[in-house]
Amino acid sequence: MPTKVGSLRMIGQTLGHYRILEKVGSGGMGVVYRARDEQLERDVALKVLPSGTLSNDASRRHFRNEALALAKLNHPNIETVYEFDTQDGTDFLVMEYVPGKTLADHLIGGALPEKEVIALGMQIAAALAEAHEHGIVHRDLKPANIALTEKGQAKVLDFGLAKLLRPRDETTADNLSSTQGAAGTLPYMSPEQLRGEQVDARSDIYTIGAVLYEMATYRRAFGEPLASRLIDTILHEPPVTPRALNRRISPGLERIILKCLDKDPEQRYQSAKELVVDLRRLGEPASSRTASPALTPKDHSKAARSASYFVAGSLALVVLILGLNVGGWHDRLMLHPRSSQIRSLAVLPLENRSHDPEQEYFADGMTDEMITELARVSALKVISRTSVMRFKNTDKPLPEIAKSLKVDAVVEGSVQRVGDRVKISARLIHARNDQELWAHSYERDLSNLLGLQHEVAQAIAGSIEVTLKPDEQAGLQRADSVDPGAHEAYLKGLYYWNKRTPEGLQKALQYFQQAIEKDPKYAPAYAGLSNTYAFAPELGLPSAVAKEKQKAAALKAVQLDDTLPEAHTSLGGALEDDWDWSGAESEYKRSIALNPNYATARHWYSVLLSVLGHHEEALAQARRALDLDPLSLVIQAKLGGRYLYARRYDEASQECQKAIEMDSGFALAHDCLGFAHLQKGRSDAAVAEFSTALNLSHGDPQSISALGYAYAISGKANEAAAISTQLENSSESKYLPAYFIAIVEAGRGRKDEAITWLERAYENRSAQLPDAKTEPMLDSLRSDPRFRNLIRKMGLPSELPTR
Repeated sequence: MPTKVGSLRMIGQTLGHYRILEKVGSGGMGVVYRARDEQLERDVALKVLPSGTLSNDASRRHFRNEALALAKLNHPNIETVYEFDTQDGTDFLVMEYVPGKTLADHLIGGALPEKEVIALGMQIAAALAEAHEHGIVHRDLKPANIALTEKGQAKVLDFGLAKLLRPRDETTADNLSSTQGAAGTLPYMSPEQLRGEQVDARSDIYTIGAVLYEMATYRRAFGEPLASRLIDTILHEPPVTPRALNRRISPGLERIILKCLDKDPEQRYQSAKELVVDLRRLGEPASSRTASPALTPKDHSKAARSASYFVAGSLALVVLILGLNVGGWHDRLMLHPRSSQIRSLAVLPLENRSHDPEQEYFADGMTDEMITELARVSALKVISRTSVMRFKNTDKPLPEIAKSLKVDAVVEGSVQRVGDRVKISARLIHARNDQELWAHSYERDLSNLLGLQHEVAQAIAGSIEVTLKPDEQAGLQRADSVDPGAHEAYLKGLYYWNKRTPEGLQKALQYFQQAIEKDPKYAPAYAGLSNTYAFAPELGLPSAVAKEKQKAAALKAVQLDDTLPEAHTSLGGALEDDWDWSGAESEYKRSIALNPNYATARHWYSVLLSVLGHHEEALAQARRALDLDPLSLVIQAKLGGRYLYARRYDEASQECQKAIEMDSGFALAHDCLGFAHLQKGRSDAAVAEFSTALNLSHGDPQSISALGYAYAISGKANEAAAISTQLENSSESKYLPAYFIAIVEAGRGRKDEAITWLERAYENRSAQLPDAKTEPMLDSLRSDPRFRNLIRKMGLPSELPTR
């Protein structure tokens, strides 16, 4: 085969009467050029065979005879072979030039719609059937050997060349070359071909099954990266069923694919014609698959005629109802839901199609940003990230997922990053009947990524026929610009921030700062930075230092982009830590106005309202947050907390129990249930819950404090005293909120000590101290003037109306 330099030198040269114009491809069977046939004035594909392939005149004669047999194939889906020739020791094959792209190129955009899989599958199978009738087996069928014309017609390339160029030693598992390894021919080879057995047309049937599988799922039937492991799986293991990878595949197409891929040739289709028939049947409308027998009216009785009149009348009525869509019956009977019926949706995690685990942050980030864009539409309920991420890599059916999330529709898709280009494929699916309502693929430069996200969100909103407010329309059409490097760093920061681990938060901090360095005017990076500083203990930062940085970053984010909901929520949290209650409330309200679907804003606002004593409003916001993020453990447990502060303990127990049912290993939920048990006089049950929470949280001070309080009110004075001493000793060597020690002292009946610790918490501006306003465990201190004064110093009147 010509080397890279040699390939370049061929450009402009002439072989026979073919002038070489450009190189279009290369592989183990040679280098392919586009050339000009100067006699017939047409472009041809000229394949220069690897040097030494045909070592003597006898082998050339054999090759020429076989090439002539290939030239007799005349089929619209087979690349035509024109001639074989030799010039100055260079052997070349002249074939039809097929402009366009290969199926492998086409599949970069993701799995194909079933209609396209069937249409292309029929064409490829028809090409195989034609060749098999002439005794020619392809032996090397794969997406790279299937060209797609500009009109979408399939052309199978390189028929029979695998045998011609390897006539003496068939490719087997024992002599695979590097070019036929896990990334090349091997994934498409039949088991009998790998074993070195005699192959026939049924080997091609297996291979087309592998190609159909990849078209339908965007994954190879066997995708092991190591050749040895790949060979073993092809020989001995069944493939993952296609519908487990792509829920849009019909059972009929899955059956056809798996029949092709049967390891036993006797169990596959015995001819490509049989496969064409089944694919054609699958692609036909259901009404045309069977024909009704002709009626012979001369034998009909009067009763039969009456029955036929009744049926005809009934059919006419049904047609009228369907045609007029009376009461929406056309949509119900035909299972075609109107897109205007969709008022809630979930964006499922986009699949990372880059085949690179290091790009997982990018796929998750694209999911986050698509959720954020759609969530701005006030007429839609859009489920938050926490809940949808629970369905990452799941094989649950879409209707089941939609039922869990309580939505009408779901958006699913994939993202693939190739160099400086990004490809996004998305589909909108109605949940009730798993019907696709809209689908599209996009490809853009990374520099235009934000514009792409706006475009996708606008297309989805348009397909749902939802009415956009002028500001929402403007938001989806705005032309944001950001340094691509800054945006990439931001996505990485978001990815690690969502892990909520000390290591993850440290990395998030680094990436958000990196994003700001690359683009100092990128508001989302400042919002991310602010949210990260909210986790001061995990970052190992003094609380006062972290709060100052949190507020500064939030203010900068709002200054740069006053329309960014995340920025206002971050600022609201910072102002709440400053005990600027009215300022915090204004920011939360502004965030919710900008993004009514932002569950975090509603959740944080509910906590503030609870602190202020506005319990009904707090519960309304908390319930709405849970509606938007139904699988969030934190929001579910905190809803129980809002009921606790509203002194509605039965409902608090129910909500906390729901969180435990979602995840029995979630410590906060056990703390929540323990608090409810305490207020209902079930101190032993409370001790059990707090002990569980303590074990799960590995010594969280809140769980220790709650357990100490429970011991105290249940008469276990020694145990309560031991916990009080433990907390005090810990506070001398590291920061520990004084508020938690005050809780235990209040339970022990030591009011003076409890007040002293609360005053210390005030001096340290403890984040937990505002809870004292409504905390049931501090009820014994409410009549103390020092306690009421402490509440007033935080800007909270000691008595607030509930609303």
